[in-house]
Amino acid sequence: MRAARLIRMALLVQSSPGLTAAALARELDVSRRTVIRDAQALQEAGVPLRSERGRAGGYHLAPGHRTRLTTLAPTEAETLYLSGLPTALRDLGLSDAAGTARLKLAATLLPSLRAAAESSVRRFHLDAPAWFREPSAPEVLPELARAVWADRTVELAYARPGRDGAPPRTVSRLLEPYGLVLKAGVWYVVGRVPGERPGRDGAWRTYRVDRVTALEPASDGCEPFVRDPDFDLAGHWREHAAAFARALLRTTVTLRLTGAGLRRLPAVADPAGAAEALASASGPDSGGRVVLELPVESEDVAFGQLTGLGAEVEVLAPAGLRARFRAHALALAGVYGTESPDRRESPDQR
Repeated sequence: MRAARLIRMALLVQSSPGLTAAALARELDVSRRTVIRDAQALQEAGVPLRSERGRAGGYHLAPGHRTRLTTLAPTEAETLYLSGLPTALRDLGLSDAAGTARLKLAATLLPSLRAAAESSVRRFHLDAPAWFREPSAPEVLPELARAVWADRTVELAYARPGRDGAPPRTVSRLLEPYGLVLKAGVWYVVGRVPGERPGRDGAWRTYRVDRVTALEPASDGCEPFVRDPDFDLAGHWREHAAAFARALLRTTVTLRLTGAGLRRLPAVADPAGAAEALASASGPDSGGRVVLELPVESEDVAFGQLTGLGAEVEVLAPAGLRARFRAHALALAGVYGTESPDRRESPDQR
C-alpha cells in the first residue's frame, strides 16, 4: 500500500513539479503529515526530491532527474484498458480516438503486457446505463463536450420540469461548463455561472444534458473562461450528489404502512427519501402499521412509486393524492371483480 503511494508521489512530482504538500495530500488522499513522511522516505531511498519555499515552491525533483518507475506492470496494463467506458466514449464522439490510443499503447507494450491488457477486454465489460432503459446520447452532448474541452462559455436552453404534473418550461442559462458526469446512464453537466465566485453556494449548477434543448456559444464567449484551478470534478460530484438528489424531493406525503410495506419501501421510493422517512417513523400501532412522512419528487412520482406496494400502503395526505389512490383502487376493483375472467362479458358482448 505505502510502496504504491510512494511511486505515485514520485510520478506526480515528476509530471507536475511544484505541487505543494497540501496538493499532494489531496491527490493521494492522505494527510499533509503523511506526505512529509513519504517525501523523507523517498529521499532516503535515493530519489532526489526536495521541498522549496516561496511563491514558486513546492516539491521538485533534481534538474534532469527522471524516475525509472514508468514501466507498466501487468495489472496496471489490464486496468488501463478498462479505464474507458465504451458507451460513454461513443456518446462523447471519442470512440475512434480511444481506439487509436489503445492501438498506440499496445504498440509500446512488451508482448507479455500486451497479452495481459487484451485479456482484460475479453473478461470485463463496463456497461454504464441502468437496466430497463434504452441508452440514448443527447444530441447536444458532443458539442457540449467540445465546450468543456475548450473552456468555452455557452448559452443553453433548458427544459425545466414542471411541478405536480405541470408541463416543463424552457429557460435560458449562461454557463461555464467545467465537466461532464455520467450517472446510471444519464449525462449531467457541472458548471459555474459567469461572474459568481466559486465559493458561493449559488455559483455552481448541475443540469441534465438530455433536458438541454439548444446550445450555442455565448455572444461574448470568444475567449476561454478562466478555469478555477482548485475545482475537482470528482470531489465536487461526491460532495454534492447526495444533496442534489435530496433537493429533487420537493413534496412530502404521509403514509401508513404495514410491516411488509416498510420492508419494501426502499425498493420502490427514492433511497434518500426512504431512508429519511424510515429514520423518523413513529412506532407501530396496535395493528403493526407505521405512519411516516415520505419526501418525494412530486405527487405524480409518488403515485407511480407507491402503487407498487398495493394494499401494504395507505396514503393519508395530501388529500388529492389520497383521492387519486381511491379512484385507482375502485378502478382495480371493477377490473378484478368476483367473476372469473371467462365468465365476464367482453366489450363486444355487451
